[in-house]
Amino acid sequence: MSEIKVPAMGESITEGTVSRWMVKEGDTVNQGDVLLELETDKVNIEISAEESGVLEKIIRQEGETVEIGETIGTLSAGSGGGGSGAPASEPAAEEKKAVTPAPEAPTPPPAPVAAAPESSDSAKTASPSARKLARERGIELDQVQSKDPIGRVYQDDVKSHNNQASAPAAPPASKAPAAPSAPAAGSSTYTKPVERQRMSRRRATIAKRLVEAQQTAAMLTTFNEVDMTAIMDVRKRRKDKFKEKHEINLGFMSFFTKAVVGALKKFPTINAEIDGEDVVLKKYYDIGIAVSAKEGLVVPVVRDADRLGFAEIEKSIADLASKARSNTLALSDLQGGTFTITNGGTFGSLLSTPILNTPQVGILGMHKIQLRPVAIDAERMENRPMMYIALSYDHRIIDGSEAVRFLVTVKELLEDPESLLIEG
Repeated sequence: MSEIKVPAMGESITEGTVSRWMVKEGDTVNQGDVLLELETDKVNIEISAEESGVLEKIIRQEGETVEIGETIGTLSAGSGGGGSGAPASEPAAEEKKAVTPAPEAPTPPPAPVAAAPESSDSAKTASPSARKLARERGIELDQVQSKDPIGRVYQDDVKSHNNQASAPAAPPASKAPAAPSAPAAGSSTYTKPVERQRMSRRRATIAKRLVEAQQTAAMLTTFNEVDMTAIMDVRKRRKDKFKEKHEINLGFMSFFTKAVVGALKKFPTINAEIDGEDVVLKKYYDIGIAVSAKEGLVVPVVRDADRLGFAEIEKSIADLASKARSNTLALSDLQGGTFTITNGGTFGSLLSTPILNTPQVGILGMHKIQLRPVAIDAERMENRPMMYIALSYDHRIIDGSEAVRFLVTVKELLEDPESLLIEG
C-alpha cells in the first residue's frame, strides 16, 4: 500500500485545499490517472497516481486544508488494468461498500450551514495543526478568536484560547441578532433568505494580500488622461495587415506595455521593490497583466517585455489570458513581475484607483475610452476618444513628482505611438 501525499508546489506555497476528488474509494486507477485537484493560493494543481492500483482510502475530504507532504489518501499497489481475477474482484467488493457513502458526495455544499453548530472543523477555516490541537483540547473552533485578517485559525490562536475564557459568550450574540428584530414590523415571524458561500482559497488570498498592500505600503494614486486618436488611427490603418501577417489582433495592450516599458527605463525606481531597508532596482521588465478569471483576479507575467515586438506581446497576453480562464496557468506564469497593468475599461470603468500588487511599487490602471469634447486651441473644440489613466505607487520610495512625470511620459508615448518603436 502506498500513500498519496501533497507534493511540493513551488516557493511560497505551503498548503492547499482539496478542491475535488476525481475518483472514489474502491476505484481502480492506472499510473498517471488524475486522482484529485488541489487548489492553492495561485493555481489549481492536479495530483496523479504514481502507480496503478485501487484507491483504498480518502483521508482528506473536499474542502479540507492540507499541507505540503501530508498524506491525503492511500492506494493499494496492483495492476490497474491487469487481467488477474483477484484485483478485479476486490475493487468490485470495495465499490459495493462505496455505494453507501456515495450519497454523501452532494452533502458538502450545504454542510457549512447545516453542520456549523456541531463541527468545529467545518465552521471555520483552520490549519491542520490548529484542528488537531482543538480536538485534543476539546475546543470548538467557532469560539477561537483569529488574528488572521481573513479569519483563518492557526495553532497559536488555539493555544491562546484558554486566556480568553469570556470569548465564547460573544459568538452566540452575533449569530442571532436579526431574529428578534425582524418580526417587530409585522405580525408574523419572517427570516429573510440568505445564502452562505465559503471563499475559495484564491479569493481569500486575494483579499488578504489587498489588505496587506494597503496596510504596509504608503500608497498614493496620480491621474492623467490620454488622447487615443493616434493609436486608434494606427489600429484602423494597420489592423488587417497586422492580423494577416501575425495571426493575432492588434489590441491596445501592446501599446500600453511598450509605453510602460519606455517610462520605466526613464524612472527605474518605479521598476523596483523594497527589501528591508534596501531598494532593489530591477534591470529587466517583466510586466504583469491583470486578467479576470472565474476564481478571481490573476496577474500572469509577460517576460522580458522590452525585448518583444507588438505581435509577440499580443500573442503572449492572449495565451496567458486563455490559460487563466481555463485554469491552466503554471506557477511560473505568475511569479516575478516587476510592474502591473490592469484594464478596468473592459468592464466599463471610467476611473479607479488600482491597489498595488506587492512587492511591486507601481501599477497602471487603464479605463474606458470615451468621446469627450477637448479644446484643441483657443478657438476650436473637438470630440476626441479619451482615456483616464491612473498610477498607484508606493510613496515610501517614489516621490510624487517622479510618479507624475512617469505618467506624463506614458501619456506622451501613447499619444505619439510611432515613438514607441524608438523609446520602447
